[in-house]
Amino acid sequence: MSFRNSDVVGIWSYDIMTIANSIEKTVKASSLKSKKVIDWRELFFKNLFMLSAAIGILSLITIGYFIFREGYAAFAHAGVTNIVLGSDWLPPALFGIAPMIVASLVSTAGAVILGVPVGVLTAIFIAEVAPKRLANIIRPLIELLAGIPSVVYGFFGLVIIVPLIQSVFNVPAGNTVLAGIIVLAVMILPTVITVSETSIRAVPRVYKEGSLALGASHMFTIFKLLLPAARSGIMTGVILGIARALGETMAIIMVMGNSPAMPEGLLDSARTLTANIAIEMSYATGIHASALYATGIVLLVFIMTLNAALLYLNRERAR
Repeated sequence: MSFRNSDVVGIWSYDIMTIANSIEKTVKASSLKSKKVIDWRELFFKNLFMLSAAIGILSLITIGYFIFREGYAAFAHAGVTNIVLGSDWLPPALFGIAPMIVASLVSTAGAVILGVPVGVLTAIFIAEVAPKRLANIIRPLIELLAGIPSVVYGFFGLVIIVPLIQSVFNVPAGNTVLAGIIVLAVMILPTVITVSETSIRAVPRVYKEGSLALGASHMFTIFKLLLPAARSGIMTGVILGIARALGETMAIIMVMGNSPAMPEGLLDSARTLTANIAIEMSYATGIHASALYATGIVLLVFIMTLNAALLYLNRERAR
């Protein structure tokens, strides 16, 4: 019995149509079944994550609104220029915070200059140079350093650093900007070290192995390959360290002397923005209290601007 070509084609067409219809029915049945069955666990965690993000954003908005609402009266009374650029702080008449802005920026910049190189080099030592047994001893000590309260750092600076500066530089009092810089440099070390070490360890081992296989030395590989590859994470640690230094209060109150005058050098007493708020908020009322909230606004704007600029530069360098 023989078949013509048209018969064969007809049979194949019928089979293909049958298979297609069967697949379509199966897909429709599975889709209907999936619509009926809801994964409540996945839906719960999805909404939980969304709620957590919303709470974080709402908290930031609430804090910003509260501070701006309370500080608006001072800006309306004295003017933004007189508060930000004024050099005299004599409440309730004068509310110039320029000396405190300078003290905050100088102490933070000095802490970064001293602390960041030490922190990055320590992270390199732990991640790439130290034997595993020694690294496992140093790492918990660094984490313990991060858990020390700021008042303890203040005691350390008051007992050790302040008398040392007074004797070495022969000044009447060691409560100076330099003492604040040294204390802040020590305080930002745990953040810089921890984040930098994690970033260095996150670099793929293939990079290091390829560099060593090509004949590069260990130190060349670290400074020319691993550090540039981990630059983004290291910059994140630096940003967190800057935020820690700018926001520090108790230790700075104990070692910098708290003079509201404009500092003329590192051996002068000074008062930071955070110290100004902490010292006077307990008894301030009326426009004086509003001026302290205005100081908080300036501090918040400085931190947000600095962090945004560093993040932008880090992102551009990464590209």
